[in-house]
Amino acid sequence: MLQQLTEKDFLVLRGPFESKRQSPKSLGGILMLGMLLQVLLLSAEYYGSQYSTFPFKIEIFKIHLIISIILAVGSIIFAIPSVYMRYQKMQYFINTLVSQNLGGLSFYILALLVLGNDLSDKSEELLTFTYITLIIGLVIFIATSIRFYMLLKKGKYRKGTNKDQQRRYFETNSLLPIVIPAGIGIVFMIQYLIRTFNFGGVDTIVMSTLMVVLFYAMLFVLPEQLVLQYCKTRFDSFNYEQNGLLKPVRDEEGNIIME
Repeated sequence: MLQQLTEKDFLVLRGPFESKRQSPKSLGGILMLGMLLQVLLLSAEYYGSQYSTFPFKIEIFKIHLIISIILAVGSIIFAIPSVYMRYQKMQYFINTLVSQNLGGLSFYILALLVLGNDLSDKSEELLTFTYITLIIGLVIFIATSIRFYMLLKKGKYRKGTNKDQQRRYFETNSLLPIVIPAGIGIVFMIQYLIRTFNFGGVDTIVMSTLMVVLFYAMLFVLPEQLVLQYCKTRFDSFNYEQNGLLKPVRDEEGNIIME
């Protein structure tokens, strides 16, 4: 579907690259920092799994540990200047995986372990909670993806005379399709936890809910990350020269139309 759109439909998305907030050098530093933070979260997972009764906790931790180690190796490799300047698209892809693993998956697993620590004899309830929250996450991702595509199709990310165009995706009306399912999901989650706890364990409810919300927040930004990956692959202007300067936007004849 994105192939039907032209480069001008994505130009507003060059903002993070124009400001160099997502330059290869910046992403290299983020990858190294993310690796250190991931070690802390994995330590918390290991500690939490010792006391949690969540089903398949050991298998989940082992799989997540293997994934994190692979991403850590990739982070080290793509934090090297000579590598990330040559393979910018792959670096951005690794950065997307690292951010989703760190800010989303890790906190989601910790939320399940926290619940398993208090719900010692309720394996079925824990699995039900897991299925429900994953379904809600899938709905949020699909709804966000559809909304993002519709905005692109309507030209909301084109460079124009409206200086506020870059901020339109933060407007309340445009976020309603996402806020509604997310809000309903969070309310349902809290109600389910309160009924399961019999109005007890408020600290656990708050902690686990916040961690699941972080998981949903990362799913909310994932479609934009995927579109930016698409832009870096399809359009040369979303990548950098070897000297660190962002490549210009060119017309079909190769003439520069925007620095």
